Amino acid sequence: MDYSLLDFLGLLGAVGLFLYGMKVMSEGLQKAAGDRLRNILGAMTRNRFSGLLTGIVITALIQSSSASTVMVVSFVNAGLMTLGQSMAVIMGANVGTTFTAWIISIFGFKVNVSVMVLPLIAFAVVLLFMKKSRTRSCGEFLIGFAFLFMGLDMISTYVPDLQSNPEMFAVLKEYSSMGIASVLLFTLVGIVVTMVIQSSSAMFAITLIMCSKGWITFDLACALVLGSNIGTTISPLLASMSGNVAAKRAAMGHLLFNLLGTLWCLCCFIPFADFNAWVTERLGMGNPNELYTFVNGLEQSNPEQYNHLFDNSLPAGHDVLTRIATLQLSVSFGLSMFHTIFNLVNVSIMIWLTGLYVKIVKRLVPNAHKEDEEFNLKFIKGGLVGASELNLAQAEKEIVVYAQRVGRMVDMGQQLIHTEEGGEEFNRLLSRLEKYEDISDRMELEIANYLYRCSEGRLSNEGKLRVAAMLGIISEIESIADSCLGIGKILLRKTQSGAEFTKEIYDNVDSLYVYVKEAMHLMLAELENVENISEKELIQSYNKEREINNMRNALRTANPENINSKRYSYQAGIYYMDIISDLERTGDYIINVVDSIREQFRRHMA
Repeated sequence: MDYSLLDFLGLLGAVGLFLYGMKVMSEGLQKAAGDRLRNILGAMTRNRFSGLLTGIVITALIQSSSASTVMVVSFVNAGLMTLGQSMAVIMGANVGTTFTAWIISIFGFKVNVSVMVLPLIAFAVVLLFMKKSRTRSCGEFLIGFAFLFMGLDMISTYVPDLQSNPEMFAVLKEYSSMGIASVLLFTLVGIVVTMVIQSSSAMFAITLIMCSKGWITFDLACALVLGSNIGTTISPLLASMSGNVAAKRAAMGHLLFNLLGTLWCLCCFIPFADFNAWVTERLGMGNPNELYTFVNGLEQSNPEQYNHLFDNSLPAGHDVLTRIATLQLSVSFGLSMFHTIFNLVNVSIMIWLTGLYVKIVKRLVPNAHKEDEEFNLKFIKGGLVGASELNLAQAEKEIVVYAQRVGRMVDMGQQLIHTEEGGEEFNRLLSRLEKYEDISDRMELEIANYLYRCSEGRLSNEGKLRVAAMLGIISEIESIADSCLGIGKILLRKTQSGAEFTKEIYDNVDSLYVYVKEAMHLMLAELENVENISEKELIQSYNKEREINNMRNALRTANPENINSKRYSYQAGIYYMDIISDLERTGDYIINVVDSIREQFRRHMA
């Protein structure tokens, strides 16, 4: 097989066309669907069984478990899907990929979508000149879809054509009679070849050719198919390399699912392969083991006829050709049955262990540093695809983490008030508060820069409004952090002046802190569930803001009388009122975030 540098460059170009098609298709879909895409995904994966069904259907439609699992990894990276949800979809993808095997088994070829590419582009171009933004986005989606399959078709043209050159595998015939060692070897071959050609379906076709030539038995063909299940995990693993920790965990979950499934199957491989041969025979499709026996018997008894068989010189309708065709159908059906039963049994066992899978994957792919959970950005680490609408979901998730971290500063400020000034614990808490405020500044800047980059991409009008709202929200959250640090600065001035707070002051400050923390809790809940926010939740936030203002006014009114009554010193009263004003401003910043949520997401309110 000749493979030149020009062929290799053609392969690179085909991959580039494929990736560009994926980018355009993804952006077009997101612009057309807008923020409804997240709701659709949420509905499709609301429990493990609906997620399983989603994986089956999507993979059966696009005929590629690699493509569907890469898509799942990108959704996890974008924060659109949790790790647990992705496990169920990935499990379904493994069942859905058997659909292609059945097409090959029944029709003898893979449905060729590429023939529709040019008519699809012709139709899509018309949509690009329509007035409606959503219609134009649908046109972009169709063009991206066409480019994607055009790229796939060109990749199959320029990749080293192993499928049409099965002689490369003839050497494996020498290792087909070593018992369980042969099973392990052929499983490894299935893994490696599928990694190279990036298609378990192509591996399935190669396996059929090897069986037809009498090189391997049915059980070794099953071993090749088994290995292809692990080999197909390489695509999502490569795709996850540029993603965040969640994406890497989703890809690792795919590998773990297929690896554990292969291990249990290898433990009972011979009985399991025999069972599938028995099922095939009972269904009237013949015994798939007979093809190997027939071809090798023909080679021994009639070598000349054997050679004519494989140089296609036997006349049409010859008895040998008829017999071979019948036995090939039996083997094809048996391998499809093996592939399907294996994945169904695997899913039936593993679907109940989704929670355990998540724990194992988190152990296998931990955060790079302990500080990652506490301080570093968790969701914004660069998308797998330049898809701006999906990237907005990453930013929304990051803003929730940002708000949660700043929320901890509110607790730190209250704890600092009750810590003896000038002591080691006071200095430690103040230093921690300053560190958090510095992190808050950096997070605001990083999220803002990320949002600006998103706004430079292809965004729907809804997406642009969402960016503006998020920029306002992070500014208010950073102001909350400034207010929390302001408490520490007030306490430092109080220490330097020698003023002392009374129990009454501490009690009043704690009472106002209760309201502020409740307001913060409500704001966080709204940010976490921003797509489904209700009018009732918003009213609770506004009521809490009024309670903060009312208490601030009451304490401010009572302060002069308390100073005149000598209940505390004038100097203490000044710092006391500074803290009260600071807390009231914190409440203002919180309600500003709620206002932004109400304005941007009012169409979602119940």
